[in-house]
Amino acid sequence: MAKTNEEKQTIILVDDNLTNLIIGENVLSDVYNVITLNSGIRLFVMLTKIIPDLILLDIEMPDIDGYDVIRLLKANPKTADVPVIFLTSLSDEGTEYHGLSLGAIDYIAKPFSPPLLLKRIELHLLLQAQKRELVLINNNLESIVEEKTRTVVDLKNILLSTMAELVEHRDEITGGHIERTRRYIKVLMAGMREHDIYQDEMSAVDEDLVLQSSQLHDLGKISISDSILFKPGKLTTEEFEEIKKHTTFGGKIISRIIEKTPDSDFLQYAKIFAETHHEKWDGSGYPYGLKGEEIPLFGRLMAIADVYDALVTDRPYKAAFPHSKAVQIILEGRGQHFDPILVDLFMKVHQQFERVANEVETGV
Repeated sequence: MAKTNEEKQTIILVDDNLTNLIIGENVLSDVYNVITLNSGIRLFVMLTKIIPDLILLDIEMPDIDGYDVIRLLKANPKTADVPVIFLTSLSDEGTEYHGLSLGAIDYIAKPFSPPLLLKRIELHLLLQAQKRELVLINNNLESIVEEKTRTVVDLKNILLSTMAELVEHRDEITGGHIERTRRYIKVLMAGMREHDIYQDEMSAVDEDLVLQSSQLHDLGKISISDSILFKPGKLTTEEFEEIKKHTTFGGKIISRIIEKTPDSDFLQYAKIFAETHHEKWDGSGYPYGLKGEEIPLFGRLMAIADVYDALVTDRPYKAAFPHSKAVQIILEGRGQHFDPILVDLFMKVHQQFERVANEVETGV
């Protein structure tokens, strides 16, 4: 069944020789829509109306030769991808190399063999169709990958927020504590970037993920009994040993999730926060007695945020201290409880801590 004109692909044949145009049209018109033009100038006029599937282009033409024509074609985004086959009576290798280097896909010598011309055109149009299909497949794959990436990110966010809610619903105090410490960490990280503090460690950090993960630093407290967690007076030695276990228990919960869930490496930040926020710079902290920079950076950050918040808020065992008193206590812990470099940074930004505490308290 013959194709209609609408189904046929379009070829423009450009040659200043009328005989070549007539022969070319006769050979190709049964298979393709053929437009014949006798100059490069007329080609560019035609290209304002139609973009063909392929151009057959003579090299030796009086007004503008084929080499200049293809340069202009490749320089225009609208025509740069249109395949061009040179028709030429020139047969030296230098001529062919020059044309191919300018972007031609093939050379066909004149006078051309009709069956050969048809076959060469058929093959090149097939290659172009396959190329377009590959581009389409690649674009679809990119869309699929982007959608998959968005899904993974959403799942990460859901997992982190769900786990944070487990801790947050433990009691109203803990809930406010989670939001405040997250924002304190944000203040400290912004200050670290501004002042180039620990920049090597910060260079590869996913800040959003760190802030989300910080919400899980007290995850292990879900294992502590209410009688200990909310005891209004001083804890006994046994009770304090029990409450210290929330660090390792939180780490174990997160480790189990990491072991059993694909693509869960992002929880490593959360594990660090959970296990190391009670370590102290001088090695007297728990659970591992880490010292100095043995303590991961995010554990050292949370140590300041966690202690500050404990000082400025009411707890079952104490009334809130004023901001100035909390700042003084943090400063006194420089080089003992806290990383001295981070304490120096805290002293630059402590007013932002006070602002965060007031905003969360008032719901601003």
